[in-house]
Amino acid sequence: METEVAKWRWENMAAGAIAGFTAVVSLHPLDVVRTRFQVNDGRSKASPNVHVYKNTTHALYTIARMEGLRGLYAGFCPAVIGSTVSWGLYFFFYNQAKQRYMKGDVVQLSPALHMVSAAEAGSLVCLCTNPIWVVKLRLQLQSSSYQIRKYSGFADTFKTIVKEEGVSALYKGIGPGLLLVSHGAIQFTAYEEFRLMTLRFKKGKYHVNEVDDKKILNSVDYAALGAMSKVTAILLTYPYQVIRARLQVDDFVCFQQRPGADGISKYRDSWHVVKETARFEGLPGFYRGITSNMLKNIPSASIAFVVYENVLKFFKSRRT
Repeated sequence: METEVAKWRWENMAAGAIAGFTAVVSLHPLDVVRTRFQVNDGRSKASPNVHVYKNTTHALYTIARMEGLRGLYAGFCPAVIGSTVSWGLYFFFYNQAKQRYMKGDVVQLSPALHMVSAAEAGSLVCLCTNPIWVVKLRLQLQSSSYQIRKYSGFADTFKTIVKEEGVSALYKGIGPGLLLVSHGAIQFTAYEEFRLMTLRFKKGKYHVNEVDDKKILNSVDYAALGAMSKVTAILLTYPYQVIRARLQVDDFVCFQQRPGADGISKYRDSWHVVKETARFEGLPGFYRGITSNMLKNIPSASIAFVVYENVLKFFKSRRT
């Protein structure tokens, strides 16, 4: 029995890793666009060295024209590594937590315990992967647009950051990153609740009883559930992503020079980012890049959950 449980946990991890890999490979250019929108605080318009994109389509066109395919897939290596590791670990820790909370006669966890399980998994994943996301952001902003080309790849970026800025630089943005644990918690809780609602509806409509839930739901259901849960999480937590991105690239991206400054926007901490963003950009500043974020992450979540659920079905069929 213990061997079966252990195998099930590793199958969840493998399915999550495959899902994360598939999602990032499909939609990486939109992630590049989102990152560039997030870190552009609107004060760079006076600088001829920084492109100001009108919208997502214009950004994709400009990057492709100015930087080619390499620009659209900037930071691809750490993105693949980060997403594969993150999704794999997330599903592993998440399902471990759920099993731990399902004690006694508990058959179905409450929304609160689903959220606690997801938050626990998200915190552990955040601590493990923050350095990968810092490297990814630096590489995504390494372009002619910012007159930055100091890194030659994933390993070089990692080594250069540690050498020039210290190990602590790899954990820049960890504060809002941990707050973003709420994103995953909301997404997975919403997914579980939407999934239960869909199951109840289908069982009632087709008068299905005592049937494996995975036989009732199909890929279209999983795609819709993944999309709905992602929209819910994005709308509630997106400002944290902007704050984290700006902290992670601080001392790296050149913005408009201000009186008494050295031409580089420097944020002291998360609260300073909040105050500066509110002061110069207002509420829209906290939602920069949300269009490209939605265009990338909604289909990405759909793809990830479809792949995850179907890979699990495959593993289960191999065992029976």
